[in-house]
Formats: sequence, C-alpha cells, structure tokens
Amino acid sequence: MGTFSIWHWLVVLVIVVLVFGTKKLRNLGSDLGGAVKGFKEGVKGADEEETSPPPQQTGGQTIEGEIRDKTQIKP
Repeated sequence: MGTFSIWHWLVVLVIVVLVFGTKKLRNLGSDLGGAVKGFKEGVKGADEEETSPPPQQTGGQTIEGEIRDKTQIKP
C-alpha cells in the first residue's frame, strides 16, 4: 500500500470523470491554461520593465526646472 500502480490512478481518473463530467474538466483545464499564460505574461512584463532604459530627458532640464520655468511670471 506504499505506492500506487497505474491501475490505482486509472480508477481515480474514472471516478473523477464520473463525478465532475468532461465539460467541467475541460473548462477547468482551459481556465488553468489561461491563468498560467497570464502569469507568464506578467512575469515577462515585469522583466521588461526592470531592464528598460530610463526615460530620456528633453531639453536637458529636470522636472523641477520645468515646473519652475512654467510657474515664473513672464513680463
């Protein structure tokens, strides 16, 4: 009783199919596949975000300099 043979697994598989039906098992498989795909895309997006270069500055000014220039009253 220590290990399961192929016949034990086949009996378990038949019982699961009888209890849940093939339609529910198919839906469960597609949901699981979609979740794995979404997880992989999320990990890939996080990796790309970490390795992307910093944004380029336009005009050579920092954000503080741009704000200061915009808030100054021009004559």
